[in-house]
Amino acid sequence: MTDRAVLRGTPRPAWGERVSSLGYRLARPVLFRTGDAEAIHERTVRAVGTLGSSAVLRAVARAVTGPRGDEVEFAGLRFPGPVGLAAGMDKYGMAVRGWASLGFSHVELGTVTAKAQPGNDKPRLFRLPTSRAVINRMGFNNPGAAALAERLASYGITRGGRQAGLVVGVSIGKSKVTPLTEAVEDYVTSLRAVAPHADYIAINVSSPNTPGLRSLQDKGFLADLTSTLVTEARSLDRVAPVPVLVKLAPDLSTEAVAEAVEVCTDAGISGLIATNTTIERSGLSAADRSMASQTGGLSGAPLRRRSREFVAALTRMTDLPVIGVGGIMSAQDADAMVEAGARLVQVYSGLVYAGPALVSGVNRRHGGNRR
Repeated sequence: MTDRAVLRGTPRPAWGERVSSLGYRLARPVLFRTGDAEAIHERTVRAVGTLGSSAVLRAVARAVTGPRGDEVEFAGLRFPGPVGLAAGMDKYGMAVRGWASLGFSHVELGTVTAKAQPGNDKPRLFRLPTSRAVINRMGFNNPGAAALAERLASYGITRGGRQAGLVVGVSIGKSKVTPLTEAVEDYVTSLRAVAPHADYIAINVSSPNTPGLRSLQDKGFLADLTSTLVTEARSLDRVAPVPVLVKLAPDLSTEAVAEAVEVCTDAGISGLIATNTTIERSGLSAADRSMASQTGGLSGAPLRRRSREFVAALTRMTDLPVIGVGGIMSAQDADAMVEAGARLVQVYSGLVYAGPALVSGVNRRHGGNRR
């Protein structure tokens, strides 16, 4: 996948992809049998962490998933393939060494905050299987940016080192207990902690699950935040500062998006991520409409059209590179996101419902069928 990639046809699925798809289809009913979606999430991340800790298991996984797609240049970095894992799946970096073996070109860890916090009360993660969607109100549960930095250091992961076999991004957010008036310094604290270990930093100002956070997308707040963080990144490394990206919400008005683009361009932001989860509930199946009253952000198939249209509008406004995320449930959805203007894509809910075969499928359609 290159800039405005020419999309390929549909080559025959590789044997490993067929095996992966069949295995996940057989396993998913067992995984979905429990009503505790967060427990399944945690077990899955631990399993990938176990995979990453063993060279033999990593080699077996790579043989099954097959090669990654074409290399992509984004924000001055070389990504070894088109598809990454969105923030929210591996909040603590527990599985950072395993994701490359599943075909990912990058992983966005977090979101982490300057202060450790437990997140919102449970239950806070809900599957809507008929709609192929997820609602979460996790609330940035994490051990703190410094703790994540310590974990990455223990694995020997440093910025630019590619010790995990892929690009490592870190999403940073505001601590819940920090007043909005002190939000900028809160973000700066997190950036300082993780910058030695992150290939890029993503500023999360768009989660709906921290009170007041989305107000940081307003022009005045966002200008102060982005300019300060870019300046801080440059002060930490004057030769090659860590790229700073901004993740936007799909619920912004056209005017607000235009203002955000202007602010990010003026501040020297390296790229944009579109989109985060939505507070809208359109597109749910009849069987899942009873879940519409659950607070939190909605992701998955119902977000497909909204996120794609958002990316298309965004890329018409700016030359800043965009990572497309939201509603990518198939390789064809990834193709459509690229056609809309995204240079890279990320998945989260698609991995929940399709398994690792989704990653293999995207890679195969973008150069990964070559041996």
